Amino acid sequence: MGTITFLLVLSFLVFFHELGHFLAARYFGVKVHVFSIGFGKQLYAKEWMGTTWQFALVPLGGYVKMKGQDDSNPALKEDGDDSYNTKKPWQRIIILFAGPFANFLLAAVLYFTIAMMGATTWAAQVGKIQENSPAFHAGILPNDEILRINDTDITSWEDIGKTIVNTDGALKFFIKRDGEIIAKTINPHIADSENMFKEKIKKRMIGISPSGKIITLDLTFSQSLIYAYEKTIFASTMIFQGVQKLISGVVPTSEVGGVISIGKVISDASESSIIALFTITALISVNLGVLNLLPIPALDGGHIMFNLYEMITRRKPSDQIFMFLTIMGWVILGSLMLLGIYNDINRIFLND
Repeated sequence: MGTITFLLVLSFLVFFHELGHFLAARYFGVKVHVFSIGFGKQLYAKEWMGTTWQFALVPLGGYVKMKGQDDSNPALKEDGDDSYNTKKPWQRIIILFAGPFANFLLAAVLYFTIAMMGATTWAAQVGKIQENSPAFHAGILPNDEILRINDTDITSWEDIGKTIVNTDGALKFFIKRDGEIIAKTINPHIADSENMFKEKIKKRMIGISPSGKIITLDLTFSQSLIYAYEKTIFASTMIFQGVQKLISGVVPTSEVGGVISIGKVISDASESSIIALFTITALISVNLGVLNLLPIPALDGGHIMFNLYEMITRRKPSDQIFMFLTIMGWVILGSLMLLGIYNDINRIFLND
């Protein structure tokens, strides 16, 4: 069942990505020969609106084959108003960007759905208090519920951290304890901490940790839109930074995961709850959007880079350079896929 869920989710994400390319291409009058979910041998196909819609043997991706554009033949040129390579560079860039944009949009829709269904988060309830910390000296106790900091209403544990980090000076905490509202003034200190990439950082802290209590957020329609926007931006930023840290060596290559890891995460989420499945699907969708924007010649970001070059220099890169860089792009992608699978297999044996 987990494998089926993984294939369905992946096909769903690929469909939306390629649908973005397809709709943008058709908007600019580009003929789309094939819309494929999967690669390799055709398993099922149907002709509709001048396009062959198909499922192929290897379900790990997909593509739209446009007139005048073919990654397997980078030097392909076809004439006519309905050809990709006769369109202006800015039009081609929109067609290319439409795929990743569809992934970001899908993630936002999923996060919005999660918010409307009842997103869960840690309650703004204190668990442990670090000894000799600002919270300790202010008299904060376990199970205290933080209602407000200065003029900012607190609804979740995440709100506490944001407010402390994004303010200066002493803070006035309004706390609910045994049915009473108590005010406490706390002056955060700068302490050593770690970010999500395990880098050492300095951070404003008061020395408390959450109790672990889970609450369901009761969000209005407009609040759900804000939730979806913030989650999509946060996920995109996190993945962009993760790629940057990987390239700079901060994140080791052993952290790169492949299709096996993705399949396991999706399978585990599907067994947990529909909200968990939607959450991981949204995150993977953002991941696909970000990774496809990387300036690797075989990806959308690489093609965008070529078109930007043409816009700036008023000439296209030579066919030889274009072919060479595209092949190098496929080599890089193939290497990353093999690295991910290698790491996945290592994790399986290490866990055993």
